[in-house]
Amino acid sequence: MANPKTDSETATPERALRLAQDVLELEADSVRDLVKRLGDDFIRAWEICLACRGRIVVTGMGKSGHIAGKVAATLASTGTPAFFVHPGEASHGDLGMITGEDAVMALSNSGETGEVLTILPLIKRLGVPLISMTGRPDSTLARAADANLDVSVAREACPLNLAPTSSTTASLAMGDALAVALLESRGFTQEDFARSHPGGSLGRRLLLRLEDLMHSGDAVPAVQADTPMRNALLEMTLKGLGMTAVVNEERQVLGIFTDGDLRRSLDRQLNVHNTPIRDVMTPAPRTVNREMLAGEALKLMETQRINQLLITDTNGRLVGALNMHDMLRAGVV
Repeated sequence: MANPKTDSETATPERALRLAQDVLELEADSVRDLVKRLGDDFIRAWEICLACRGRIVVTGMGKSGHIAGKVAATLASTGTPAFFVHPGEASHGDLGMITGEDAVMALSNSGETGEVLTILPLIKRLGVPLISMTGRPDSTLARAADANLDVSVAREACPLNLAPTSSTTASLAMGDALAVALLESRGFTQEDFARSHPGGSLGRRLLLRLEDLMHSGDAVPAVQADTPMRNALLEMTLKGLGMTAVVNEERQVLGIFTDGDLRRSLDRQLNVHNTPIRDVMTPAPRTVNREMLAGEALKLMETQRINQLLITDTNGRLVGALNMHDMLRAGVV
């Protein structure tokens, strides 16, 4: 396939930069213009979504369909159950996905998209509320809706005023505005967000607890206070956490010996064969419980500039350990 022709007189870096700046300014203006249109229809759309006992079924064709898919995803991830249905498929069986407890949101810049208008009678027959998002408040779709979100734009950012650019940006922003308004109204929290994003870093920080990440049992490096440094170093090497806990006979934590403590000991030219670990350990280290969230533990480690944590039970007995590498492997960092 041949490349589109280029006009050597206009195809310059300076012109490309000016066009890009124009696009961003036009799209930013289109979004700003939406603010003054927020009113009764937006509140009605918000009320419909808030009262919906089922799901918000979002639909749209072409570029509006792509935006509709994103709007549905944003709603679903912020506490408002939603999914996308292709309008062309809806009239061939997928309309069965919509129940009487759902609400429908239809996106069409013209408000006259044939595939969307085809399913309007079926939506009305189901008796579910309809929210439209159009660029023409007098269109067929807007008039049929219980609430119409006006996303009209002065012009597209495309120099030909043809390709959906400003209009799709405006629709996307309006969808975000509705989703965020609903988010706050539902009391949606970080923990709720994490539960719907368990695979993300935030989800792992807010859902994982130290008991899910820590080394336990024989994998925890631990020596008693009278252990020679040499033996403590062997324990550190064997367990591979860059430290060892120092405990008493009841496994209550007395101190910790880390790579940093080792460097300081070597600077003092201590004899590693006969110096007991109690003389070189860091006494009374910070310990945490196994129920602590990984995100809280990470913040603690960053604030106190430590790379390892000892986990103890309510009696101060050592039950686990982890280091920053464990956080990295778990995707918490």
